[in-house]
Amino acid sequence: MRYKNTVLIVQDLDRSKAFYRHILDLKVLLDFHGRVTLSSGIVLESYEIWKDLIHKDDNDIVLLNHASELYFEIDDIDAFMIKLNEHNVPLIHPLKEHTWGQRTVRFYDPDGHVIEVGETLKKVVKRYLSQGLSYEEAANKIGIPVDYIKHIHF
Repeated sequence: MRYKNTVLIVQDLDRSKAFYRHILDLKVLLDFHGRVTLSSGIVLESYEIWKDLIHKDDNDIVLLNHASELYFEIDDIDAFMIKLNEHNVPLIHPLKEHTWGQRTVRFYDPDGHVIEVGETLKKVVKRYLSQGLSYEEAANKIGIPVDYIKHIHF
């Protein structure tokens, strides 16, 4: 067995498709019968089709979206923050730097699914090394093996 996709149930398929295409730069691989397969292994599925598939009606369904999140990485998180602001994407929290140095932001998609975008660890490593930290100091600060830093730095 192998893992294939993450399926997100959405109220408005066109709105969600536009959000994932324009905000996260995902590509539409297949758009068929109330389902849109996107790059990165995400499938958007119409709420109406989904509730019929599981044989439920609106009274039986409670959609809770805070128990999981989609996680993405990007090299230029500052440019991404400008994009989120330009599109008025509602943030869960502003851009923040974690104790290991990685900067991340969390926000909602149009249906309230939680999305986290963080800068790549390679970007964090480069920043620490450019500040004069040794491989060992950067590895200790981030909490990853020195060999990993050497691997991603070259």
